[in-house]
Amino acid sequence: MRADMFTPFSLNIGGTLHEFSRPQVMGILNITPDSFYAQSRTFDRKSISDQVHRLLAHGADMIDIGAYSSRPGADDVTSEEEISRLVMGLQVIRDIDSDIIVSVDTFRADVAREAIAMGANIVNDIAGGNLDENMFDTVASLKVPYILMHMRGTPQTMSSLTQYDNITADVIKDLSQKVNRLSLLGVSDVIVDPGFGFGKTIEQNYELMRNLEAFKVLGCPLLVGISRKSMIYRALDIYPEQALNGTTTLNTLALLSGASILRVHDVEEARQAIKLLELTFN
Repeated sequence: MRADMFTPFSLNIGGTLHEFSRPQVMGILNITPDSFYAQSRTFDRKSISDQVHRLLAHGADMIDIGAYSSRPGADDVTSEEEISRLVMGLQVIRDIDSDIIVSVDTFRADVAREAIAMGANIVNDIAGGNLDENMFDTVASLKVPYILMHMRGTPQTMSSLTQYDNITADVIKDLSQKVNRLSLLGVSDVIVDPGFGFGKTIEQNYELMRNLEAFKVLGCPLLVGISRKSMIYRALDIYPEQALNGTTTLNTLALLSGASILRVHDVEEARQAIKLLELTFN
């Protein structure tokens, strides 16, 4: 592998074509009181501003803003509350940086529409259209890039829905069918996400990691989001706060397997992993 073997990709953001020759780092901004990683939670304008400044100072290429915790067993949040949180978060982001690419982490079509109107650029749907039948049509009408993630059930039920014939083949099949549906609707910029931790056991997550290169068959940029997740801290019998080293290890493996975007809490360490791979294989 050489540095120039990172797969380039492009996204149409608001009518402007953005071309990327190296993997991008997407920093996580949680406007929630109950995300699994306590240090990522923000509650008010000051804490949001502090986190945005931190992400940008560490070199985030994109920011992913979410106002609905998707951890197993998380409390439900109404669309109105989700939108209210996102309004505050997006206003803070745009006051600090008007140009940074922002994805909105939501599975609700009405929330996605509101967020794009408020300045978000990409829709990041953890449910891959399963929880809102209007999502695909909405994304098509908005003409924005769409992150298509694989998940079964809901955040409340996904832990019990881990029966697969072949985890890698089943996930790829589901994503492939949806990529085709989106293409027919005119959605040209689709980013795929295997959905680590969403309706998968620890063993299944690592099987997906071993087979990550197989997702290239989908012909879409690949997003990997394993930052401080239970597949790391439970496997190592530690806490999320101690899972940075494990996160960096798996992010490096993901980059070697073709990941185009790393969704992370710790931007600086992800950028360091990318740089060291470039230096190693240049």
